[in-house]
Parts: sequence; structure tokens; C-alpha cells
Amino acid sequence: MDTTPMARYGGYRLANSSTRCSGRVELLHGGTWGTLCDSQWDLQAAHTLCQQLDCGFALSMPAGQLFGTGNGIVWNGTFGCERNESRLRDCPVTALGTTECPPGSEASVVCSGCSGGRLVNGTECSGRVEIRHGDTWGSLCASYWDLQDANVLCHQLNCGYAESIWGGAHFGEGNRTVWSDAFHCEGTESCLSNCSRMALGNPACSPRDTAGVICSGHSEMLRLLNRESRCNGRVEIFLHDVWSRVLDDQWDMDDASVVCRQLQCGVAEKAYNPPKSERGTGPVGLRSVQCAGNETRLTLCDNSTSETTQAGIAEDVGVICSGSRRIRLVNGAGRCAGRVEIYYNGIWGTVCDDSWDLSDSNVVCKQLGCGHAINATVSAHYGEGSGQIWLDDVNCSGNESDLWSCPSRGWGQHNCRHKEDAGVLCSEFTDLRLVSNSDCAGRLEVFYNGTWGSVCSNGMPEVTTAIVCKQLNCGDRGQIASDFEYGAGPEAAVHRVDGTDSDNPKRTHQQGAA
Repeated sequence: MDTTPMARYGGYRLANSSTRCSGRVELLHGGTWGTLCDSQWDLQAAHTLCQQLDCGFALSMPAGQLFGTGNGIVWNGTFGCERNESRLRDCPVTALGTTECPPGSEASVVCSGCSGGRLVNGTECSGRVEIRHGDTWGSLCASYWDLQDANVLCHQLNCGYAESIWGGAHFGEGNRTVWSDAFHCEGTESCLSNCSRMALGNPACSPRDTAGVICSGHSEMLRLLNRESRCNGRVEIFLHDVWSRVLDDQWDMDDASVVCRQLQCGVAEKAYNPPKSERGTGPVGLRSVQCAGNETRLTLCDNSTSETTQAGIAEDVGVICSGSRRIRLVNGAGRCAGRVEIYYNGIWGTVCDDSWDLSDSNVVCKQLGCGHAINATVSAHYGEGSGQIWLDDVNCSGNESDLWSCPSRGWGQHNCRHKEDAGVLCSEFTDLRLVSNSDCAGRLEVFYNGTWGSVCSNGMPEVTTAIVCKQLNCGDRGQIASDFEYGAGPEAAVHRVDGTDSDNPKRTHQQGAA
């Protein structure tokens, strides 16, 4: 049997799947593609392959013939990957010959599918943030980078949660490309690319001010699932390279306090057993957890890993931590304008407009990173909400860090109906439009700080016109029009050059912003 290293190992791919981020693993060796036998295929190699294909991390390695058997050679080899090896080709691969692989033993992987974000110049779970536009990777400017965004990236990379964020080129300056995107993540997105994102209007960024993050890493990770925030939901623990359930029929606030502390999610507000629709189905990691409440990790509490407990007696467990409180603006034309809603105790609810003014609205805008308040709206200006009304008679000084720190009647105490729902228009609300008689061509104008204004075309790169066209549902590329084609002045104008965009309806770009 040939046991020499694969000196001519030249490539890898995933085959026979409907998505690019899952499939049967095939290797190129000696100019020939062949299926990899899974006899020595492991999770670390699968993680590395997913990363190299820009597909996030490995979710599973399905057994059987889910992705077929292949028609050619079967390579029986092994990847000797270490955690600090960032390229699959850096993992030594040994060819053990082309012996027949037992049916159902073909190596396969299902990756998370997240793309376009990575950490460099650090460790597997820390480093300088890089994102991709088209085929170009570049460092991310630190100006608008925050902990919510970092949490999503850490989750995307299977690295837990964000412990800290950094600017000032803490992990080096990188190459000359620095992207000035502003991400606005809710914190529950599975991928950074799913977050709201603005790539226009940001200042030029120095390579000496790039974003970085230190994630919590793999060791004894916890996560909370099936809710609106990373700080509430059903508890799972990462043990022995597998996400597993936590079962307990006497789950209490002491246990929940340890979970919230370990996740850096504030204090525990509620311990509960999830309804049947939210229960897990995977392996069980911990049972019968008994915490004193002051432990730093859940595994330090008394617990059982025995599988002998009768099935159906112990139930999945969940927590709501104070860090799950969130605020949003809904039913406006963007994230910085709309009806005020607060997420508390696992439920979204509105705010009553009694005594609602600019001081209250300023706190909301500041909390959302949306500048200052231009208008405090009342009488359900952005439509009536439904369900819970959380706050009434809010009386902020304007210096509070979040709306629920302001004096009010208290959670759920009110004398209102939803026709009195409060709203806000913030200065950082932005919108784009093309001013002309055409849907996808015209003078480019931006709405900012309550006013429409034109954009100077000096130095506008091709990637900016592409982003404009995508944001306006006008295709994926464009070009700068000649001077004065859509009116006098130094305005930039863009128009589509790739024909009709059949995937998106046309829209009127001269409509109001909010």
C-alpha cells in the first residue's frame, strides 16, 4: 500500500449537492479527482475545509451516502490538521492507496454556509476583521464596529461570543484595502452578511484604525437558541466537539444566573422549561444541574452526565438574561426611523406616547447608534403595534444609556392603547434615490440628517456604483453618467448597464424618506 505523502495533492471540492457549501469531499491528486474515504476524516479537517471554501464552519459530517458514492478513484487518506492551520493545504495529507472504500464511508460535510468574514493575524478565534467585496478582501474600518456585530462574526466562525472588540490596528494594519462598511446587527443573525449594512457615507478610514475582536473560543461554550437575542433561549453546551442539550426538571434562578454570567449577558431574569415546540432533539451533554449561583461556568456546578435517567422526565432548560433587552424602530423606511419597540422578558412591546419628547427620543437614537433625534412622533405615526405595551410616562434627561434606565411607570404599567404608540426619526436615517424620469438612472441623492442632498462624483470607485444599484434593486453594477446628464452641479449619477433586473420589481426613487 502506498503511504507516501500526497506531493501532488492539488485541490479539494464538495460534489453532488444542491448547495456549494455541502457535499461529498473530493481531492485532486496526481491530476485525478477522487472521493475521500472517511476512515480518518475528522471534525477539525471538516472545519478547515469549510473555512477554505469560504463556507463558515462544519455543522455535520453526514454518514451514509447522502451525497452519492462517486464514479472514480477513492482516496483513502488522512488530514493531520491542527487548530492553528488556516489553509487546508497546510494540513499534511497521506495517500494510503486507492483501495475500495466500504459503501457509505465516503467523507462528506455540511458547512454553515456563512461567507465573506474572517479573522487574520491572530488566532483561530481572535484577530483583525476582514470582509469581502466581490473577490477583494480588505480590513474593516473600526469606526462603526460594535459588540453586536462582533458577536455575530464570532458565532459565524464557531468561536462563541465576543469578549472584546478592538480598534487602532491592534492586530496589525493589513494590506492597503480598508472597507468602510457599517454593519447594524441585531445579534441573532447567523452570518455577518445577514446584518443590515451600509457602505455609503462613511469617512475614509486609515489602515491604522481597523476592527478586531477576541472571541470566547471553543472551550466549554454555551449558547441560547430559538429566541430573539443571544442572551435568552434554550441552553446548549459544546462538549467533546458536539453541541448538546442540558436537561433538568428542577432548573432554577441559581442555575440560570451561572449561564448568564458565563455568557456575559448580565443577570438572570427568568429560568424556564421551553415549550414542546422549542425542545431539542440532539445528544444530551448535562443533566440534573445544581448550582449555588456563584459559579463561573456551568460545568463547575453539580451535575450528571448519566444517560440512565428515564427519558421524558428531565426537560430542556432555558434562561432569559438582562442582556437580552433590545430596542428597535419598526415600520419606517430604515433602521433609524419608526415605531419604538422594546424586547423584554422574551416579548416585543411598544412604548406609549404620554409625555414623549425629544429627550426620550434622543436616548433611543443614541442607543441604536442613529445620531440624535430629529422628530419625536406620537399617535402611532408609524402605525399601531400589537400585544404588549412595555413603558408609559417615560421621562428621560437625555443622558441615559438606554431607554429602560429612564424614569417611567415601570415594566408593563400603562393606561394606553396602541393608537398612542411612540416613534422616532433619527439624524442617521439614510435613504437613496435617483432623480429622473427613469427607475434605475438619474442624479444620485442621499437623505441624511433630515434633508435630501446630492453626491459629488469625484473619486467614486466602481464598487460604490455597484452597491448603489444593488441597494436600489437595480441590478449589480452601474457606471457614472457624464456631467450634467441629469441636471447641473457636481452630483454623481448612476445608471444600470446590465439590462432588466427580472428578480426585483422597479420602484419609484423620488418618494419621501420617512
